[in-house]
Amino acid sequence: MGDGKAVPVRIDAGTAIILREAYHKIEASFRGNHYGLYDYARAVAGKFAQVDTFYIGFLQGTSRVRYPYGYEDGKYDDPATHNFGPNGPTAWLLRNRQTYRFAYDNGAVLQGGVPCGDVTKRSADAVIVPMFRTGKDDSEQLFGMMSMQTYQGGVYDDNAVRAFEWLTGMVARVLSREAEDREALRLLPAGEDTPNLLTSDHVMEYLSNRIALLRGIADEAMAEPEAEKEPIRGHLARLVRTAEQTQSELIEMMLDADEGPERRFGSLTRAQQGVAVLLVQGLDNDALAAELGISLNTVKSHLGTILKKYELDNRSQVADDVRKYLAR
Repeated sequence: MGDGKAVPVRIDAGTAIILREAYHKIEASFRGNHYGLYDYARAVAGKFAQVDTFYIGFLQGTSRVRYPYGYEDGKYDDPATHNFGPNGPTAWLLRNRQTYRFAYDNGAVLQGGVPCGDVTKRSADAVIVPMFRTGKDDSEQLFGMMSMQTYQGGVYDDNAVRAFEWLTGMVARVLSREAEDREALRLLPAGEDTPNLLTSDHVMEYLSNRIALLRGIADEAMAEPEAEKEPIRGHLARLVRTAEQTQSELIEMMLDADEGPERRFGSLTRAQQGVAVLLVQGLDNDALAAELGISLNTVKSHLGTILKKYELDNRSQVADDVRKYLAR
């Protein structure tokens, strides 16, 4: 490895064909579609290995993992969030920074964590692969994991494990490129931290659009001849009505959402808004004056007025409030 050349993945020819097809499909179809990406990755894994349980998890904070996608015995498993302890798979991945295999300890680490899928069964073989991305200091940071498990023992040979590692790396790279794009947005004026700041408007708008899609599917189903029969028609009608009601309630909930950041920013003059936007970037008074081409006294005057209008104590609080407005 001293010559810097990449080492080919040692998998059989049939598996390589599957992964090459997966590469082109993922590159073409799943940017921004995370559910589709996870679902497709699970289907690809099922082509080269037996997969009874499958999940993807992401680290949040120092002790929490969020699982946006899980699959158990042919059915979608509800998303979940768990705090992990010192003896389970997540802690093992953080310590060892490599793939975990059931064969390493006959599943002791696997059983030391929170069970996934059907808790009445125990997996007899498992592979859990860590996901890494490059941090700001160029170090490799573990940010998630992808796992396949089965209720039959001795299923995952070296070929299956290497293929699953490659597939997990592909998923990680797609997610990392999206993160890099968000980082690029932060380089724009007042862009620092705003792309990841989720607001109530973002959540409500997303939910409303997805519920509208579900309502549309139910409407289409009601137009089918088979839907004339009861109780199918009754079930579909209740689904449509519930979707309509939920959309209406979401819009009203948006009315109750905090409109303070927009109202407060709108109360500023154009000159004061210019100062407020630059506060998000953490500029001091001298830098503000130089950036805006105004005197230091004028900057101080604008800041005093902004603090009064915002009824806040310091510039950091104003910056946080303006950041919320810019992220809408």
